[in-house]
Amino acid sequence: MKTVIQIVLWIVCLGLGYLIYNSVTGPIEFNKTKQERFAQVIAKLKDIRNSQEAYKTVNKRYAKDFNSLIKFIDTGNYTITQQRDSSFMEFDETYQIDMLKEVKIIDTLGTVSVKDSLFKSDNRYKNLAEIPFAQNGEKFTMDAGFVEKSGYKAPVFEAKVDKSIVLYDQPKTLLDKENAEIGVDEVNGNAIKVGSMDEVSTSGNWPPVYDKKGEQ
Repeated sequence: MKTVIQIVLWIVCLGLGYLIYNSVTGPIEFNKTKQERFAQVIAKLKDIRNSQEAYKTVNKRYAKDFNSLIKFIDTGNYTITQQRDSSFMEFDETYQIDMLKEVKIIDTLGTVSVKDSLFKSDNRYKNLAEIPFAQNGEKFTMDAGFVEKSGYKAPVFEAKVDKSIVLYDQPKTLLDKENAEIGVDEVNGNAIKVGSMDEVSTSGNWPPVYDKKGEQ
């Protein structure tokens, strides 16, 4: 009987030791995994933002879907212009004399491929919609439209992915905590996103640390 009790106590001790170890190392491993995956997702969202800004430069609005955006990158061109100051003499009817008139002249120098400008020889733009680490091939959600600000309709867009898709294999308790995060050093809310359908903004909801990682 004494031997049985000792075995049970050893099992209980081992179990408690594992729970204590897991409670310490679990969040550490979760944060490491989160940061690695979020960094790649955010890099993809930055590509989407850059592509959307190029699309708006040419079309005066944002693309509503990835097919239109990718096709634009494949075939679109920027017009390269140069602005210079000039002046000439013109007879002024009011003062009855020749007066100097100053003007700005915009010269068209040529065009450059959107693909070459944004991605050079890299074809990663063809997979803009694909979410890194998505278990079931999920795609980013994206929409575009207009919001009215001070009587002016401004183009807007938003692309996002739920954190649960990126962290699909992580402990539910830690994922629930992550979804509730609010802070200057965190990706706030339950999604990683760039842009907004309610505000004129192309910012992402990630902290500056992810921008610094991308610059390195």
